[in-house]
Amino acid sequence: MADIAVPSLLQQGTPMMKVSAKKQKRVVLRLDPEQGQILYETKKQRIIPIENVKEIRTCTDARYYREQFQLSQQFEDRWLTIFYICDGRYKSLHVIASTRDVLQMWDVTLRKLHAIRQELMSGLGNLEIRQSLWERQYWKAADDEQDQKLDFDDVERMCKRLNINAAKDNLQRLFKEADVNSRGYLDFADFQRFVKLLKARPELDRLYKKLCSINGTFDFKTFQMFMRDHQKSAMSQPSPPPSVAAVAAAAALAPSLSLSPSPTTTAGSSVEIATSVTDTLSSSSTILTLSTFTSFLLSLDNSVFADQHGKIFHDMNRPLSEYYISSSHNTYLVGNQLVGVSTIEGYIRALLHSCRSVEIDVYDGDAEPTIYHGKTLTSKVPLRDICQAIQKYAFVASPYPIIISAEIHCSLSQQDMMAQIMREVFGDALITAPIHGERHKIEVLPSPEQLKGRVLLKAKNLYVSDRESLRDKELTVDSESSTTDSTSSDEVFTELKKDMLRVSRMAERVRHSRHSSTSPGPAGRHQKVKMSFQLVALLVYTVGVKCRGLNKKEQYAPEHVFSLSEKVANKILKQSMMDLIKHDKTHLVRVYPKGTRLNSSNFEPHRYWSAGVQLVAINWQTFDLGYMINHAMFQRNGRSGYVLKPRAVREYNKELLSKRTNHYLDVTIISAQQLPRPKDSTGREIVDPYVEVSVHVPDWTHSPFLPDHADHAYSPPSGPSAVTATSARTVSFRTGAVKNNGFNPVWEEELSLPFDCVGEMKDLVFVRFAVKQEVKEGEEPLAVYCASLGSLNQGFRHLPLHDAQLSQYLFSTLFVCINIRDT
Repeated sequence: MADIAVPSLLQQGTPMMKVSAKKQKRVVLRLDPEQGQILYETKKQRIIPIENVKEIRTCTDARYYREQFQLSQQFEDRWLTIFYICDGRYKSLHVIASTRDVLQMWDVTLRKLHAIRQELMSGLGNLEIRQSLWERQYWKAADDEQDQKLDFDDVERMCKRLNINAAKDNLQRLFKEADVNSRGYLDFADFQRFVKLLKARPELDRLYKKLCSINGTFDFKTFQMFMRDHQKSAMSQPSPPPSVAAVAAAAALAPSLSLSPSPTTTAGSSVEIATSVTDTLSSSSTILTLSTFTSFLLSLDNSVFADQHGKIFHDMNRPLSEYYISSSHNTYLVGNQLVGVSTIEGYIRALLHSCRSVEIDVYDGDAEPTIYHGKTLTSKVPLRDICQAIQKYAFVASPYPIIISAEIHCSLSQQDMMAQIMREVFGDALITAPIHGERHKIEVLPSPEQLKGRVLLKAKNLYVSDRESLRDKELTVDSESSTTDSTSSDEVFTELKKDMLRVSRMAERVRHSRHSSTSPGPAGRHQKVKMSFQLVALLVYTVGVKCRGLNKKEQYAPEHVFSLSEKVANKILKQSMMDLIKHDKTHLVRVYPKGTRLNSSNFEPHRYWSAGVQLVAINWQTFDLGYMINHAMFQRNGRSGYVLKPRAVREYNKELLSKRTNHYLDVTIISAQQLPRPKDSTGREIVDPYVEVSVHVPDWTHSPFLPDHADHAYSPPSGPSAVTATSARTVSFRTGAVKNNGFNPVWEEELSLPFDCVGEMKDLVFVRFAVKQEVKEGEEPLAVYCASLGSLNQGFRHLPLHDAQLSQYLFSTLFVCINIRDT
């Protein structure tokens, strides 16, 4: 990628009108390409790092907010909205440019800079660009006087900002070594030399020398041994295409042999690495240098994540029921369940992250149906606005079908409006009849491939549900949760939440008393069915029905979908998990968080995935462990939002499901590179980092595998969070802390974590790496990485590190060695 020419006008700053729902204010917006920042001043200096920008909207794309602020249409063609994350929260900046030309300049330049940062934040690789950005950013920050010179005091202050607490004499030695002309200061070229010395990797030097000692040098034979024994590389695999760098090395010295460090890497990436390897190994010495070996370890060809390069690897021609589908709960909320804000933003964020199932709760509005969380104090948003947002963003990140899960609480007339709005907005994309024109009953659900670009409505068909409920064969389950033993304090807290819900329900009844005569009551079986035939006509492959039990007496059509609360799902898992797995082989099931999660916390979704549940709905506005595991699952398969279920649950394979195996995850935490500063850091505080590794295992139906010496490592839910947790198992170990080095700490410490697996479903076991501060153990980690063991490559790998909202840091990595060992 070439450097982006940033117009001087944007660097100097352009006058803008900053607008919000309450006021308008003139500001000067400017762009700092070296620091990668958008800046403006209100009462104090405001800074938006470009890598924190989540979306840029202009003109008609931002019309929703112009209309919300009740501003004239004359401003539309000069409107710029920037969504970004700050201090763990989504925020927005709305400005109006002075002219259309100025807006165009901002729009084009900002999108180009943002695209570069986004590409760098999609994994590792692009080493030269990454290094160049880092050098420019810290050069400018250190050069306070803007005289293109750094004296030793400047360099020492910079090192403190980088969390490097090196001895002064050591820093002076590096400074003098970089100051090749002995001028007493560093120019930019000297600074680059200093940075190279500062970023020296002694741990890689030791690894390189250890590998060389086997054959006396790092020739092709050594490279071959390294790939086979350490990286667990497959040998001579004809398909898929092997790694560029490995093939380049192999072609130079052994044309008949191919190496593939990852079963999913593709040819054409890391060309500069491949060229370097080829040139080195095809030279007369045929030796791989330390520099080239380091470049290979940091390249995409050596990625820790097996599903690299955004490719679809799974067969997408199986029935919908054979996939896990990325799903959201109360998608309209960007706050908590009780008093949060309802907005189209929740849908846009989820869809742009490949969510394929979104939720709407539909109530009567003044003119047209409206969406909000019933019986709470959350705000409202029109159904039409939400449908238009879904239509616009549905297939930007993934081409595969969207399922709209609807809870219908509105009158018949507004149900008709709802059906009409959906037909108008979605047009031919909306499924209104079987795609192959089946005249008889549906035998099997269509595939994601067959439903590409289509929108499906899922709602409870009250005609079906009412008829079935009269049979009085509803599922009978225990009234207590099977997953946790609540303490007395938990019970008090639960009762308090119930009281809050009662208050909100009373307020709701008062607000909506005028609709009481037309809204369906809670006791559905004692009232006449009230559901629009126009709405029923839109329920084709996703017809909501009541779960009447899972046994041979109860028959469900392939299009029948259960929607189960977390509490009910837990009881089914306890009573008849195998029956649920069998049912999920051919039918869709949705599980959603229980209503008492007022803070929008999440359960750990792999518990329900292990029973084959496809639609495990997550609160996407809450960045907790449940969200992190969900994110890790759907990073797979090209981030398409559909992941093929493991064979054991996909086929209801009893032999596989009865197979239990015990393993160890052996991890050597070697080092970290350029760790981010703590959010509250003043530049004077040096962190003492350590790494915590935790394995998260589904709650299989048997006791966990824990060796006698590791009993203390099992961490079931406890304390104040137990009431909102599931009984998914967690095993955690941590390294010691490295004192006074938050920049490039070296641990070289081995951890061994036991875990068990059912049906070879390592896809459902997740590992989380968290870099934390020794003195602030209870606080948010400095950086995290989470992945499914099924998508994790073994061997020496650099992990890209993320913040708590799972945005990747541009420069931070964790160097580890991973091995999965069977007992």
